[in-house]
Amino acid sequence: MPPTALLFLDVDGPLIPFGADRPYPLYEPPHPLPDTAAHPLLTRIDPALGTRLRRLAQLGCDPVWATTWTADANAVIAPWLGLPPWPVVGWPDEDEEPRLGPRGLHWKTRPLVAWAAGRPFLWVDDEISDADRAWVAGSHPAPALLHRVDHREGLTARDFAVLEEWITGGGRPAVR
Repeated sequence: MPPTALLFLDVDGPLIPFGADRPYPLYEPPHPLPDTAAHPLLTRIDPALGTRLRRLAQLGCDPVWATTWTADANAVIAPWLGLPPWPVVGWPDEDEEPRLGPRGLHWKTRPLVAWAAGRPFLWVDDEISDADRAWVAGSHPAPALLHRVDHREGLTARDFAVLEEWITGGGRPAVR
């Protein structure tokens, strides 16, 4: 049986859309929520995304926070979405991994491939480029989907359809 795919998820852009002109309506949560005064952009995250993300995990992926929010993703974002804590990618210091790698490679690309350690993965971010796709295709032995989300909209039903298709189809042999 092939290993379960990892789902690397960024927060700023995919979950917090930067084009939103107003916050999502507040909802009645079944649990206490973090103080939004400390995190004013939190209200831009559609709480219904939690259900969609849980569904992805149920379809067959292991979610991992791949965000500069680091541990705050579990302390702030996960409760907002009604999610359990997820593993968090530890990023190298900027001195170790410059923010712009060789030939325009995103600074997250190499650490995510290292974290995956040969497992299939999906990476959902708003800063993925063709340079990242090419580098992963040549450096990672397992299927990988680098899915770029429009930062103005955040994750949409269309994005979830692509992710669900990739997971249920067992991944693709090439990065797209």
